[in-house]
Amino acid sequence: QVQLVESGGGLVHPGGSLRLSCAATGINKDYYAIGWFRQAPGKEREGVSSIRSRDSRTYYADSVRGRFTISRGDGENTVHLEMNTLKPEDTAIYYCAAGSFVDDVNWYRSSWYDDWGQGTQVTVSS
Repeated sequence: QVQLVESGGGLVHPGGSLRLSCAATGINKDYYAIGWFRQAPGKEREGVSSIRSRDSRTYYADSVRGRFTISRGDGENTVHLEMNTLKPEDTAIYYCAAGSFVDDVNWYRSSWYDDWGQGTQVTVSS
């Protein structure tokens, strides 16, 4: 059974930073990526970033590229999302997810991920 748990969300002022973590357990060898998605009220869920396990290939949404950094942690299936220069439009519930056969044309598709965490709230406000 795959379980993913997000942590690190909170309230931050515009321009501030947060570091999200995703701890995954029970992940199979055929899972090739852990991704971050976010959903704000009234908006569609969108892919934020993803990292492939086999080669550490990373992907970023245009809206966060240069501000967010995804990385693998000290554990085999621990992933961090360092979020810098946060903007109010970054406010959302952030979810981590695990998927297989992730590449540059599907990493941002929610349907490509099989297992999801419960989400962590990120609020960027003054």
